[in-house]
Amino acid sequence: MKIMVAEYAVATGDPAIIGEGCAMLSTLTNSFGVCGHQVRYPAMRPIAGICGDAIRCGSDCGFAESVERIARTCDAGIVIAPDEMLSDLTAIVEENTVNLGCPSESVRKCADKLICSRILSESGIAVPGTSEGADSYVIKPRWGCASEGVAVLSEKRQPDDDFIITEFVAGEHLSASLICGETVLPLTVNMQKIAVGAAIRYGGGVVPYPTPRWDEVMGVAASAADALGCRGYVGIDIVLGDRSFVVDVNPRPTTSILGVARVINREIGDLIIRARFGGLPESVGIIGSFEFTKETLGSRF
Repeated sequence: MKIMVAEYAVATGDPAIIGEGCAMLSTLTNSFGVCGHQVRYPAMRPIAGICGDAIRCGSDCGFAESVERIARTCDAGIVIAPDEMLSDLTAIVEENTVNLGCPSESVRKCADKLICSRILSESGIAVPGTSEGADSYVIKPRWGCASEGVAVLSEKRQPDDDFIITEFVAGEHLSASLICGETVLPLTVNMQKIAVGAAIRYGGGVVPYPTPRWDEVMGVAASAADALGCRGYVGIDIVLGDRSFVVDVNPRPTTSILGVARVINREIGDLIIRARFGGLPESVGIIGSFEFTKETLGSRF
């Protein structure tokens, strides 16, 4: 099968996230390749160590055009891009081939943090509150990904259309990686290296994280993914306090996939395909652990 893996940072050369982008692209393309599939990916130029055929791409506009052009030549495809543009790009994939990621409508719900929180709350899933009286608050862009633009406030201020403000929830910063198809396949619970100061910054992770509350965390993550209609590889960010609070839903492969692919006893590419076409196993085995930082990912260019 011919598979497109379109990763935004690699295709456009975004220096802020190029290291993470190359690492995710390499993980997916090489896994699909091991499974016997032919991979095509948009890039400014071919990247050493990545299995597949690089297709020239050089700008934001060029990325969308490349996604459409390459998708037409492939049997299936998946896009990794900033959440605010992922829905439109996923719709392009859906119009031209089989989408291996979350449906575009699900992506749209996840990308809007206000809508996402409302859906989760209405489904009985714990999310940080918005009421007055908290010791501190978190302000973050309504649309966006990772910890970009996220800051801690000592007092609540009036939100606007571009930002949301919630109470600061203390606890362990975790993420849950899972694959959703007709059934949900739990993969790993991971520890996120989060620096909390005036700003909140993501610095890497440990995969897996041996929390005694694994069943609770993964159960909440699976419920969140179901409430939002997620499919394919999904990453759910959770703060583990007195409850498991869902703070973000990533309807796409995340940086944790680097570790997940190394510690599970199945090919991650095969599992993503099985999520779309049927036949997910009930569980995966985990062997060893993997730790990384944003700095150690480096640039593949």
